[in-house]
Amino acid sequence: MARRPKVVAFDVIETTFSLHPLRDRLEEIGVRSDALPTWFARSLRDAFALAATDCFEPFRSVLEANLIAVARDHGADPDAAQRDRVLSTFAKLPPHDDARPALDALRQAGIMAVALSNGSVSATEALFEGAGLRDLITHVLSVEDVGLAKPRREVYRTAASTCGVTPEDCVLVAAHPWDIHGAAAAGLSTGYVARHEAFPAIFRKPMVTGATLTEVVDALLALPE
Repeated sequence: MARRPKVVAFDVIETTFSLHPLRDRLEEIGVRSDALPTWFARSLRDAFALAATDCFEPFRSVLEANLIAVARDHGADPDAAQRDRVLSTFAKLPPHDDARPALDALRQAGIMAVALSNGSVSATEALFEGAGLRDLITHVLSVEDVGLAKPRREVYRTAASTCGVTPEDCVLVAAHPWDIHGAAAAGLSTGYVARHEAFPAIFRKPMVTGATLTEVVDALLALPE
């Protein structure tokens, strides 16, 4: 039976923080802003391919390789400084409006909240510090500690063990169906934030679903202890 978690791990990009500022950065290097979803999706695809073959590259490197490719699709050829300006924006993204109230609710309930990112610890730390949310997060966890990207099972299980709980006592909250599926396959409970799309029937169903982080957290807090 579903029960209230001891730890809630938050995916970072798109779940907790918005990619919107990157649209302007792309325009600055001659790439249409509507290329952002393609760039990010290609980068995730390549991170998945590396993980599936027991290989690893830092997500920034994956993002940069695909930024070059997408820019060339648009007839642009950004130099290293221009690419760095775009990529450095990942450490300055704004939180979604529902991030603080969701994290506050967990703190008031005495439940540990952590961040679990395909990005680096330093970039993720910068995000939470810049948003004034770092004090609401106990740990910032990165796939770099495992040497494999999400959705590999090892990432989620390492997150749970780092927090001192079993996978069953840890919930992953994410706005990405593939992330929810990966965590569920690793034995974690899951909370889906339906920001962008309906949840595909091919994946393992999330334990709770909500339109916002606060709805998902409220549903988790309503579970029996």
